[in-house]
Formats: sequence, C-alpha cells, structure tokens
Amino acid sequence: MELSKAKEIYRLGNTEFNFKKETAVMGILNVTPDSFSDGGKYGQVDAALKHAEEMLRDGAKIIDIGGESTRPGHAPVSLEMELERTIPVIEALVRELDCVISIDTYKADVADAALKAGAKIVNDVWGAKREPRIAEVAAAHRAPIILMHNREEAEYAGPFMDEMIADLDESVEIARKAGVPEYNIWLDPGIGFAKNTRQNVLAMQGLRRISDMGYPLLLATSRKRMIGNILDLPVEERMEGTGATVCYGIEHGCHMVRVHDVKAISRMVRMMDVLAGKTEVNVD
Repeated sequence: MELSKAKEIYRLGNTEFNFKKETAVMGILNVTPDSFSDGGKYGQVDAALKHAEEMLRDGAKIIDIGGESTRPGHAPVSLEMELERTIPVIEALVRELDCVISIDTYKADVADAALKAGAKIVNDVWGAKREPRIAEVAAAHRAPIILMHNREEAEYAGPFMDEMIADLDESVEIARKAGVPEYNIWLDPGIGFAKNTRQNVLAMQGLRRISDMGYPLLLATSRKRMIGNILDLPVEERMEGTGATVCYGIEHGCHMVRVHDVKAISRMVRMMDVLAGKTEVNVD
C-alpha cells in the first residue's frame, strides 16, 4: 500500500500526523439526543468537554463532533439546530483543550461555521454529494475532507467493490473540481451506510482496494449493526467486535479509526502498529 496522494506529515494545529508510521484514533463525540449508541449523553457543553478530555487522555488524536444522528431512520435536523448543538462545543474545546476537531456533517454551512470556530477537518457522510458546496468550503479553509461512501439505496447492479470504487471516484472528482488538493482528500468506506451485513463484510474485505486509491483511509465500524448482526449482540456489547474490525482494518491499509471505546481501541491500535511494522519497538 502506498499513500501516493497524501502528505508525508500533516500538521493540524499543534498536532502532527504521519499515517505511514501510526494509525490515528478519532474519538466520537455526538452532541445529539438520538445517536444509536450514545445519544443524549453529551448534549451539554460541560459533559461534552469532559468526555473529549477523557478521550484525548485515553489516546484520541481527533475529536469528531456530530450534531445530527446518522443512524438508520434518524430524523433530519435543521441547519439552525445543528449549528446550535455543535458550535458552542467546538468553541469550548478550542478554548479549553489542545486538540484536533473534525466536524461530522454534510451541510456546507455547518462545515463553514465549524471551521471558522476552530475545527480542522470536515467529515462528510455523503461524500460531498448531498451538498457539493461543502467541498468548496473545505478548499477555502485548506482543510482535509473525509469523503465517505454512501448512496440513497443499497442496490448494486454490478460487482459490489467495483461500484463502491466508482462511487468514491465520483466524490473525489467533486472535491478536486472544488479546489481541494489531493493531499487533503481522505476516504471512508462507509461501513453501515447503504449496505446490508453481507455487503459490509465485502467492503471490509475490499479495504485494500480502497487504500490502493492512494488517499488516507478512515475506518468507522464502532459498535455498528454489522457487528451486532454477526455476533448477535446489543450495542453496548460490541467493543470486542469493533476491536476485531479495527485490527483487520489496520492490517488492510486503514490509517485512522473512528471509535467510541477510545482507551481499549487505542491499546489495540498501538499493538497493531508495531505488529504491522508502522511503529518500531522501543523497549527491550
């Protein structure tokens, strides 16, 4: 696997990323009442700040803030509501903590406001297809944009991975045309989005093909339905299954992982980075 279209080293704020030498952990901070796993826990600024501080202490390098649930059957929220939920939290984190913040949104105006408030990364679950102007926002702020694979219906006419790659290529082209430099384009296979369990497994098995596109690759499997379906477990008992997907993902070309259980997964990531040859052993 060669990161042919990525920087050797990214510096976002005071934090340095070298995806060739370490896997970055992104901690999930949903400031929503209805997210599938942690909805309602961190809607207040003080609670969100405390949880972000805990995740940073446990090994997160990025805090991903979302103001609209993306769980199946979620109710869309207005622009005003999403701004009301996310911007005060971003401002508090920028003021109180030295960390890299990503904004989990598909709305261009939310992304713009979040970046102005101090966020450094745009994380778009619609791959710049729901509101293509979001790519222009990322370009204007010189911010990385994570383009996730998604589509309206889980219907695939041709070979599944071929269609996934074609969909991601479309998102990449939107970002390029908007002026996003290739080194600021990051990808996400969209596990749990527009895919049934079998297709999610195929997407996991095809991670190497996506990684070979040359862009940094984020894997976001934490506590998702695929794990619950395979292991027949409720949301609160899916940490081990998440860990298995993370370790598999690192071995198959992923550079970042987005998770709820930061402490446990960060330990797995550090161990896998050594075993995968990213990080050298520095003890006898």
